[in-house]
Amino acid sequence: TTPSNTAKTQQTIEGLCDLVCQYDKKADRSIIEHAYTFAKEAHEGQKRASGEPYIIHPLATAFYLAEMHMPAPIVMAGILHDVPEDTEKTIEDVTNEFGEDVGNMVGGITKLGKIKYRGIERYIENLRKMFLTMAADVRVVFIKFADRLHNLETLDHIPPKKQYRIALESLEIFAPIANRLGMGDMKGRLEDASFRYVLPKEYEWVKNLSKT
Repeated sequence: TTPSNTAKTQQTIEGLCDLVCQYDKKADRSIIEHAYTFAKEAHEGQKRASGEPYIIHPLATAFYLAEMHMPAPIVMAGILHDVPEDTEKTIEDVTNEFGEDVGNMVGGITKLGKIKYRGIERYIENLRKMFLTMAADVRVVFIKFADRLHNLETLDHIPPKKQYRIALESLEIFAPIANRLGMGDMKGRLEDASFRYVLPKEYEWVKNLSKT
């Protein structure tokens, strides 16, 4: 499968709002822009491993959600998903600013961030169950998938050991959950993005095969 253009093209909040307003006629452009400004200010000065401003990641996460035609509140939660964990702003701040629904989704993402995969075979099924239980709201799972997909597609700037761990976790936890939820496209995208880091030789072989 060809990767989405989301990680490749320069994204803007204007482009995101245009995309959301195309399919969600009730979407309020100004509140989406406000979520972006709030997140951008909260993440001010933070950089990704690539050296780019951190806000690029939550914006890309929101773009994936918009490509899936998710309603505006889910897209906003995508923009805000790292705020409580990585900045001085709290979930209460997010809730006060954007309402309980968005606050609850962001809180759900923060909880899921605490699940750590350590590659022990017998724990995999328990982890999947725990993941789905902790994400009582399935919308939180969609946001987590979008977050993970962008992280996978921009793994090149982190150490190989960490690349491997994130990619393996994606293959063994995230992709099967996507499959279980009937999200075949997301399952395929997570697997494609992980494959090259978990099985690099096989990945090269398949890539060369597809060229012939």
